[in-house]
Amino acid sequence: MTQVVPPILSVTPSRALVDEKFKVLVENLPPGCPVTVRSLHHSEDKDDWEAYGHYVSDHSGVVSVSEDLSYGGTYTGKEPMGLLWSMRPVPGSRPGLRLRKMNVCTPMLVTVSVHSGHEGFRDQAPLASVLTERWYMAPGIRRININEQGVQGTLFIPPGPGPFPGLLDMWGGGGGLLESRAALLASHGYVSLALDYLGFDQESENLEFKYFETAFNIIKDHPQVMPDRVGIFGLSLGSLVAVTLAAYSTIVKPCCIVCISCNHYYPARGSTVTSKFEGVTRQLSKARVNEDNQVIWKDVALEFITDPSNIAEVGRINCPTLLVNGCDDQNWPTVETAEDVARLMREAGKEHLLSRLAYPDTGHLIEPPFSPHFRATTFVMRSSKEKVILLWGGQTKPHSDAQEDSWRKILSFLQFHLYCSPNLKAKI
Repeated sequence: MTQVVPPILSVTPSRALVDEKFKVLVENLPPGCPVTVRSLHHSEDKDDWEAYGHYVSDHSGVVSVSEDLSYGGTYTGKEPMGLLWSMRPVPGSRPGLRLRKMNVCTPMLVTVSVHSGHEGFRDQAPLASVLTERWYMAPGIRRININEQGVQGTLFIPPGPGPFPGLLDMWGGGGGLLESRAALLASHGYVSLALDYLGFDQESENLEFKYFETAFNIIKDHPQVMPDRVGIFGLSLGSLVAVTLAAYSTIVKPCCIVCISCNHYYPARGSTVTSKFEGVTRQLSKARVNEDNQVIWKDVALEFITDPSNIAEVGRINCPTLLVNGCDDQNWPTVETAEDVARLMREAGKEHLLSRLAYPDTGHLIEPPFSPHFRATTFVMRSSKEKVILLWGGQTKPHSDAQEDSWRKILSFLQFHLYCSPNLKAKI
């Protein structure tokens, strides 16, 4: 493509939260001009991630990613946010990668560029490019390291005097302290504690239970938190903690719980969550491996939860509960778990407390909107330190749609149960 005046590329807004949409517009192209619009991100792990769509400019020389069809690339059709949710490692990258933002005090930097034609775009200089910032932490959020009463985590407090509702936020069996979702929840008006819990081997179930209860109370007792408006948010193994606290604790009384890819496997009373999880992973050594050498835990895990003595007494839960699961989850039998939770709560006369979201062709790792889909990634087994490729499941387009839809409904659920109360309103 030869022209005197270069095309004009704009991304609006160029700085936004990760769950906010942007608009990408290319102007000043020749009419009917084939171009590729590409996004590129260099991760904190030093890996490059990309997405791209092939477009043809209209009669006025414009390509609008929000309005026009992509004719090929990592996504097709009219996909305003395809440049984010369809991101994948560039060709030649290490296998099993997962994109995670560990330092939430800095933005995820994404370069959006436009290239001539539909082929060979990686080998040519862009016609135009724009650097965009995607943030988990909104301006004014306070981030506070927590290391008190034996509890370790990170507290995020929205700007303003409050008081605010609170959330205890826990990720799954991968371990480590992940702050991104808690920072994003704080950006939506919740004092959120990202809790590190798998790195501490408690001596007994009682001591471990006390650890979680203490973490909950750190939020509840904070002067900017409404003490009767604290919930629990967990994914995978974190959802098991949410369920067991809501069911068994005499100290913790959550106002509501959100369980993504729910787990209610709770055998061997008296043992800790960590020891239960390590016991599970040892048994999962006999799990099926597919033709791509990806480990599928779901089938073996299904055997665990068919024994009633192995599951938590979810009928004891007395707060509104939201279950979110993918119907193509290959890591854990979350569809069967959700059905069992519904049955047990119905038998206890508490089905009115339960809300369920289930998404076809969606896998285990349901994250905030526009996060890339990870069908299979590297996972380090806690007991043996062996690295395996775990199959999480899901197909990219429906999984990404599910992340967007479920996040909107999760925020509505939290708003209804933690904010919608007379005379209790935070000053944001």
